[in-house]
Amino acid sequence: MMCTNTACFLRVVVMVVAVAVCAAVTENGRAASTAAEPLSLDACIRIALDKNPANRAAMETFAAAGEAADAARAPYYPDLSLNLGYRRVQTHAFLPSSINFPGITSIIGPVNQWNAGVKASFTLFDSGQRKAEAQSARASHKASAEDAERTRQGIIIAVTEAYYTLLAAQEAKGAAGEHLTRGEDHLRLAGERKAAGAVPQADVMRARVEVANARLSLVRAENAVRIARGNLNRTMGLVPSLALAIKREEQPVTAPGAVDITEAYAHAMSRRPEIRAAGHNITAGENNVKSAKSTFGPKIRAEAGYGWLDSEFLPQDKDWSLGVSVQWPLFSGFAGVHNTARARADLSRKEAEKEQVILNVQQEVWTAYANLTETYESVQAAVVAKADAAESLRLARARYDAGAGTITDLLDTETAMDNAQVTYVQAMYTHYIALAHMKLAVGDL
Repeated sequence: MMCTNTACFLRVVVMVVAVAVCAAVTENGRAASTAAEPLSLDACIRIALDKNPANRAAMETFAAAGEAADAARAPYYPDLSLNLGYRRVQTHAFLPSSINFPGITSIIGPVNQWNAGVKASFTLFDSGQRKAEAQSARASHKASAEDAERTRQGIIIAVTEAYYTLLAAQEAKGAAGEHLTRGEDHLRLAGERKAAGAVPQADVMRARVEVANARLSLVRAENAVRIARGNLNRTMGLVPSLALAIKREEQPVTAPGAVDITEAYAHAMSRRPEIRAAGHNITAGENNVKSAKSTFGPKIRAEAGYGWLDSEFLPQDKDWSLGVSVQWPLFSGFAGVHNTARARADLSRKEAEKEQVILNVQQEVWTAYANLTETYESVQAAVVAKADAAESLRLARARYDAGAGTITDLLDTETAMDNAQVTYVQAMYTHYIALAHMKLAVGDL
């Protein structure tokens, strides 16, 4: 039986909608699968540079400075304007007293005056003002580029810190889970030995307290993971509550002897964006001084105009002009003197700021080097402490199984093992963060 046109149309619509829904579900599933894939540190940094609003703001600031630099070159081009106008005029002509004819009045108008024309002017000479202002704007543009680079590096170091903090929190959570598992096993063992009459009820109660404390530690560790994940999301420009998985990446431990502090200082002087930005700001300040001094010199402009002037709409009479004007300020209320002095003071301030930036960079390099040394030594000590704690726990468990040790000895040794594990994890990731700060300090991040 053949269907009607309306029924066939509805069936086609239903099929199209069903296909679209299936495609959307499939695409959302793929997106969710992709989002669920663990992210590496490099992937997190790429997301942050794309999503973090601070980076976008820095890039827009750089773009605005570029437009300002282009605008500063505008005085090198002629000014061209189209003029259209209408007015009704009545005025009085002051004629010589010798001119006195009957019937002739000195009142002109009222008359209509229509005008249309094009005017152009071009600065031939301005005592160096255009050049100074253009060079100052270009220097400011370069300084904004260095500021944007500094913002980029700040985002990278923030993501790096948040990334390793999350990894450390996850490791601490895993250690807390292992501690709870061992505590429950010790509680079971104490219960079995109590049932056999080998230990008192106090051992069972002590083991129960240890299990309760382990559960509380696990709850706190899980919350620390949630907070660390939200912080990483924020540094990447994402919603803090977004579900996020990251990869656990092993990196080599860098010995401080691999870093030459003298070369690090020299490298930082040439690579740090703050120092380069300070240099560009000084260049801009020097050109601001030149621009202020140029106001004492003459300015020469060429001007030309061509158009029509008439008392009727669509004027027919030609009206043109051509000339050169020279302007040389003789007195402006000492404004030029004060503006020049202000520009020189601003230049001195920028020079002092660069010296301060250099001192700050040197201090950052030294601090980063010291922290790298500390974290490296901490990692070496944590490796030994972790191995010793594991062996102590094994021996304490064997003694308790044999009835030669107490539950207190076993639990104390277990606590020491957990602390050694957490200390090792924190030392490793703190070392990775210190290494990133060292790269930041020398300008290689």
